Amino acid sequence: MKKHILSLATALASTTAFSAEAPTVLNEVVVTASPLGRTLFESAQPVTILSGDDLKLRLESTVGETLSREPGITSTYFGPGASRPIIRGLGDDRIRILNNGVNTLDVANVSPDHQVTSDPLTIETIEVVRGPATLLYGPNSVGGVVNVIDGRIPTTKLSKPIEGQIDGRFGTVDEERSGAAALKFAFGPIILTIDGFKRDTQDVHIPGYARSERLRRLAPLEDGEKEAKDVLPNSYVNSEGGSIGASYLWEGGYFGLSYSGVNSNYGTVAEKEVTIDMAQRRWDARGAFYEPFAGIKEINYKFAYSDYNHTEFEGPLPGTLFEIEGYDGRLEVIHHKLGLLEGALGYQFQWNEFSALGEEAFLPPTVNETHSAFLFEEIPFDQVRFQFGARYDHQSNDSSGGPAFGPAKSVEFDAVSGSAGIVWTPVDEYAVALSLAYTERPPTYVELFADGPHVGTNSFEIGDSDLGLEKAIGLDLSVRKRLGRVTGAVSVFYNHFTDYIALTPTGAIEDDLPVFTYNAVDANYFGGEAEVTFHLLQPVTAETATTGKDGKTVVAPVIRPSHILDLDFKVDYVRTDVSGEGSLPRIPPFRAQAALNYSWDRFSARVEGIYAARQNRTAEFELPTDSYFLLNASVSYRVPIGPTELDLYVKGTNLTNEEARLHTSFLKDIAPLAGRGVLFGAKLTF
Repeated sequence: MKKHILSLATALASTTAFSAEAPTVLNEVVVTASPLGRTLFESAQPVTILSGDDLKLRLESTVGETLSREPGITSTYFGPGASRPIIRGLGDDRIRILNNGVNTLDVANVSPDHQVTSDPLTIETIEVVRGPATLLYGPNSVGGVVNVIDGRIPTTKLSKPIEGQIDGRFGTVDEERSGAAALKFAFGPIILTIDGFKRDTQDVHIPGYARSERLRRLAPLEDGEKEAKDVLPNSYVNSEGGSIGASYLWEGGYFGLSYSGVNSNYGTVAEKEVTIDMAQRRWDARGAFYEPFAGIKEINYKFAYSDYNHTEFEGPLPGTLFEIEGYDGRLEVIHHKLGLLEGALGYQFQWNEFSALGEEAFLPPTVNETHSAFLFEEIPFDQVRFQFGARYDHQSNDSSGGPAFGPAKSVEFDAVSGSAGIVWTPVDEYAVALSLAYTERPPTYVELFADGPHVGTNSFEIGDSDLGLEKAIGLDLSVRKRLGRVTGAVSVFYNHFTDYIALTPTGAIEDDLPVFTYNAVDANYFGGEAEVTFHLLQPVTAETATTGKDGKTVVAPVIRPSHILDLDFKVDYVRTDVSGEGSLPRIPPFRAQAALNYSWDRFSARVEGIYAARQNRTAEFELPTDSYFLLNASVSYRVPIGPTELDLYVKGTNLTNEEARLHTSFLKDIAPLAGRGVLFGAKLTF
């Protein structure tokens, strides 16, 4: 008996030893980067994932602003109502924004004052894949892919009959009042979903003048006019939306369908009297077959149909009407290992009909159609993983022409792209990833057919239907570390473009607007980003021994409540040149961030500083931008209430009320970022 007691004491002593390792931070599975479901650590491309508490505290009114503090990512910032992500200096139609893996089917890529229809209040996860190796999603993703994932079509069974969450927010800088709710109900193999959101904000408070000091000096107002100050005119946002969906799940797969809608009314900021009234109605279908027959692991299919329109009002009078109706379908077949190869092949088709009607329409009605085939394969070894892919796209653009645009035109393109990557894991905690990609991008219908005044960018835009393929060679190198006192990743990249399609000024004036034309030039992008975390205080992990009914001892890890303190550093830098000299417009400056994160049990707090350097390497007719430093902080506390959890959080932004202007924004000299603000939020999960 004494011997047994001593043995048990020895066992317990040995099984409660604390782990010296920090938690793994790069093992989240990435849906977007690979059809094989690899992790951040295993991907050949740099990837960012926002979900859970990180997404909750970073949530802004647009997808672009929500992501804008991530390394290598900034935004177009056309005021609080419209903002698209810019990745490594590339934006517009070189960044593909997806909703659950298919196109958002809006007109946000036509102009920066157009809103992305995915509202962050309905998002569960955002995945960002950087670089041209994202060719699985088309040649328009040469800069990267942003995939917004929601739960409107469930793909797995629920753990209980009802699951859901309710989120409410109030902000001081724009008097934000917003809320969202999402519910899921399980009825055997059928899961029903319903969600809704509403956002109401007033004009944003800003530190000082709306117009920059440089612009006030170069273009003083006429006598009798007054400079806008302290409040950014016409920067309000009112939006609402919701969805209803259902999925049927069985052992061999699932099928789901959802219907969603969003209405939004917001000020454009560029013009004090111009507002946009937008509406989209959308159908989505998704499904999969698991192990349908020998040799095939999975078949995935996705389809989306959208009817979108928005009207640009000048005061109470309707102006230009934008309409787009279209669909996007995608099929992926994932095969079992064939020799050394694991991978997938697929087919994608897209069709949309676009029209802009009104005196300020700068594009003719156009029908765009694309058919694509793609292949992704992987060869895994013990320490080395090879990844490669290829894609073929056939695209047609048919414009109707008209009195303002001349005769109808039809332009077709065939584009071929390919990529190869290698991920080397010399030891378990480190990985080195290298990728090389060649991409051919057909010009968009805006670049081909534009011919008219574009108020959103304050320019008269002229396209060129004789433009050819834009070709790019991209190289990306990353070093990652996922365990220990220091974790993170460092990446460098280089992209060379032949016949890069740039919007360049001519110096001419038409309709009282400067004339810009789309031209093909050679351009280079190079730079890098880093994200490093120092785990100053680590979570305490213990192993506890328990005796089961069969008398056997079971050892299981247990994480005890402990103080956790992390110090995060992020930096990014992009530099461009055109034909060996000069810079492209709206390239972000060097940026550095530092943050201290503390948590204990249910409490967490964060203090961060963001520094952006002066950008004086500008394009022709572009003003420089001053440096700035932003101080932000947040605290949150999680309260268990029976089977539910209530998260209470407070977030302070720009606490020093610093004047900050994004060099990547068309409006940088008339619309600074918001001033000091505090946001209060509560989120109930059950």
